[in-house]
Amino acid sequence: MQLHVHEWGDADNPTVVCLHGVTAHGERFEQLAEERWASRFHVLAPDLRGHGRSTWDPPWTFEQHVEDLVDTFGPSYWVGHSFGGRLILELAARRPDLVQRAVLLDPAIHVLPQIAGYIADQERNDPVYDSVAAYVDSRDDAGGMDRDRALRDMELHVDVLPDGRVRRRSCQPAVVSIYGELASEPPPPPAAPTLLVYAPDYGLVREEHVAQYEHVVTVPGMHMVMWAAFDEVAAAVEQFLGAPA
Repeated sequence: MQLHVHEWGDADNPTVVCLHGVTAHGERFEQLAEERWASRFHVLAPDLRGHGRSTWDPPWTFEQHVEDLVDTFGPSYWVGHSFGGRLILELAARRPDLVQRAVLLDPAIHVLPQIAGYIADQERNDPVYDSVAAYVDSRDDAGGMDRDRALRDMELHVDVLPDGRVRRRSCQPAVVSIYGELASEPPPPPAAPTLLVYAPDYGLVREEHVAQYEHVVTVPGMHMVMWAAFDEVAAAVEQFLGAPA
């Protein structure tokens, strides 16, 4: 099944496929694409299964997510944030021929089972908020971020309910299932050249993960690195993906 894909840039440029995190959406990469990457790359960003305008049908396993990517994209550069980063590892393990280079943005390489279970339990509640601003301010990674960028991003990813409140455009059973998947043991780093960009202050990427990667860049702020360290992330990705093979 092909995913719903957001697109920026000239199709004759090298293709970069950007994968969002759990509960997010492909347009999360709009600001990075429009302000920085689309002049050099053909940027494609799908809504992953259970998110945005792609199908919400189960299953929501790594195997199915990889199958969706294989059905939608050919060999490409890949950029993945959080769950999207882990999904690149899964894709590279199953279809290394599709991964030419990879960038992992504060990836959820392995979420400790007790933490994954706690978050999954919290996500069983319907994610309804009084406003987009209320949702952004409720996040545990709100500290240090560019709030204006976060607000512009989240306005693209909510449905307004009849009473004026907003709901994320994601399937909660899918979200719960994905956190269970993230607690499983991860594949090794891709064989292709890979850059790890992470926020040490957030603590999602652990030292044993960092030690496995040759190319590593640290950025300030918390988990939402595209909100907290926009320029640093944009430049690191441009430099790595634009480097000679």
